Amino acid sequence: MNASLIDLAALEAAPVKQDPFPYLVLPSFIRPEAVNGVEADYPRVDKPGSFPLPILNYGPQFKKLIDEICGPEMTEVVAHKFGIDLKDRPTMVTARGQCRPTDGKIHTDSKTKLITVLIYMNGKWEAPGGRLRLLRSPNNLHDYAEELPPEQGTILIFKNQPNAWHGHESFSGERRAIQLNWVTDHSVVWREQLRHEISAFFKNLLPC
Repeated sequence: MNASLIDLAALEAAPVKQDPFPYLVLPSFIRPEAVNGVEADYPRVDKPGSFPLPILNYGPQFKKLIDEICGPEMTEVVAHKFGIDLKDRPTMVTARGQCRPTDGKIHTDSKTKLITVLIYMNGKWEAPGGRLRLLRSPNNLHDYAEELPPEQGTILIFKNQPNAWHGHESFSGERRAIQLNWVTDHSVVWREQLRHEISAFFKNLLPC
């Protein structure tokens, strides 16, 4: 099947909100008829933390999703929506599968990341924790503009800037998320991938 797994038209139509920083949220970014196939091919991630794709095993529908979100059409839409030149900017993708109680502390992404994309791959989210909050300050998890349940097929995109604070209340258990970043240059990809690979190596030495 050659049909696209993602709904770029809906993404292009989605509004970019400005409070507290530029972002957009779109449920069902992965098309409903495709989402189960992507979920079935999602890499098995039994440890907490972010894992670079080169060290993971995954199926063809997941690979197709990654190819599409890193492709030129998606890049063009995101660049237009956020008013940023992403031409020739490299991309970096990691996957998460497990969440620790200590995850979700308030933070901003590194300055080398220009745009952050999170695509969630969980079913209906009932837990009170693990819901990402887009925050107005670095010290108050309850002062947020929006709270996102990390439900299957939902995409969040935000422009990384000094006030792009985000975090979530504590959660422990499976919490699948794909993170895509457009970054400043290829050295960032190499450095971050090496860092994640070293971290993943030591995580794999630990018991579940």
